[in-house]
Amino acid sequence: MIDSKNAMPDVVLLAGPTASGKSALAISVARQIGGEIVNADSMQVYSELQILSARPAQDEMGGVPHHLFGHISGAQQYDTARWLADATEIILKTLPARPIVLVGGTGLYFSALERGLSELPAIPEEVRSGVRQRFGKVGAEALHAQLKKVDPMAALRIKPHDGQRIQRALEVMEATGRSMFDQPQPEPETLPLHGLSVRRVILEPSRAELHDRISRRFDVMVDAGALAEVEKLLARGLPEDRTVLKAIGVPEFRAHLSGELSLEQAVADAKTATRRYAKRQSTWFRNQMDGRWERIWHPHELNLAE
Repeated sequence: MIDSKNAMPDVVLLAGPTASGKSALAISVARQIGGEIVNADSMQVYSELQILSARPAQDEMGGVPHHLFGHISGAQQYDTARWLADATEIILKTLPARPIVLVGGTGLYFSALERGLSELPAIPEEVRSGVRQRFGKVGAEALHAQLKKVDPMAALRIKPHDGQRIQRALEVMEATGRSMFDQPQPEPETLPLHGLSVRRVILEPSRAELHDRISRRFDVMVDAGALAEVEKLLARGLPEDRTVLKAIGVPEFRAHLSGELSLEQAVADAKTATRRYAKRQSTWFRNQMDGRWERIWHPHELNLAE
């Protein structure tokens, strides 16, 4: 794979924590290189979360084509494998006619794009149904405790509330005797970015600036109708394991709507949750993204022609 700062890249990977300003930067970059934008944020895929996910509105897109934004119903489960398949299809269709800017804060998406996903085996139905039955009886956190005993590697990488991935990890371990993170990896030439010139950028403002941006952005979300957006989402009566219900702001506003929290406290809790999420994102970028990624504090530091 070729990386060059002396020519316009085929692909720009633009990562950053929530509220860092990467969406606006992506539009600026795409206009500079005549490219199109592909979403790499796991919450901006859901059609119901226009406001809370800070998904760019049509009039904010600057005339740049955007892909994989709001294209999935929250009733569906959407995982990294599905995103990788969707993103790969768009990359293959768009290049070489126009370059691509992939922008988002979901580290797993960028990792899958560059390294691929483990080739997980088919799971026998008896194993799958057995794990599902246990999940139905004890719930995600208890099942995570079981996973910790049999597959510590997976338990470290999967959050205790992520029921879907916990079940998958247990299924793979029980079916193969190996962790889902210790399965055969795809060959490099099969990866979607193989042979392309790639520029990798992490936009990461100072902690003080990021916290200020998070607070101000959430206030804007509230003014724009975030509470009504959550109320409409909850009215659909989706199953509790749907990922869309875990988006920051949904649990907090849900607690307000049920009378458990004042609106002021719900907003404060959501801001706190956002700051914690941004910290986890930054930790991922620091530990999982190698030296090929350049780090900038402000958008004006990025010069694709340098």
